[in-house]
Amino acid sequence: MKKILVAYDGTDPADNALATTVELAKVFDATVGVVSVVPIRVGRAPMDPWDDRPIHEEQLRHAKEILAEAGIEAQLHEPFGDPSRAIERTAAEGGYDTIVIGSRGLGALGRMLQGSVSEHVATHAAATVIVSR
Repeated sequence: MKKILVAYDGTDPADNALATTVELAKVFDATVGVVSVVPIRVGRAPMDPWDDRPIHEEQLRHAKEILAEAGIEAQLHEPFGDPSRAIERTAAEGGYDTIVIGSRGLGALGRMLQGSVSEHVATHAAATVIVSR
């Protein structure tokens, strides 16, 4: 575990993923990247009309501050696109061997209607994926 990418969107599950990343980075002396994806889905509006670039920039700043307080300098990534695929692509292009992502705890119906980013990343990414709860 040399390079860890944490997916961060400012939610409680993402805060848990960030805390897990801090612990892992310290134990393994790993470098850290933070990704916050501005969602764009072809043929559909973004998942949330208020989910735009300034929101993600603030999320990245917040995550960077938390990591800095823990003595960890992070590289920030803010891609556009489908969140699960953008996280996977960022990890592959950045050479990250581990992805840490929070789980929103969706039930079966929620996963069917909204899709589960953590489930998709866990089953499709080339890196080791840790789903934090």
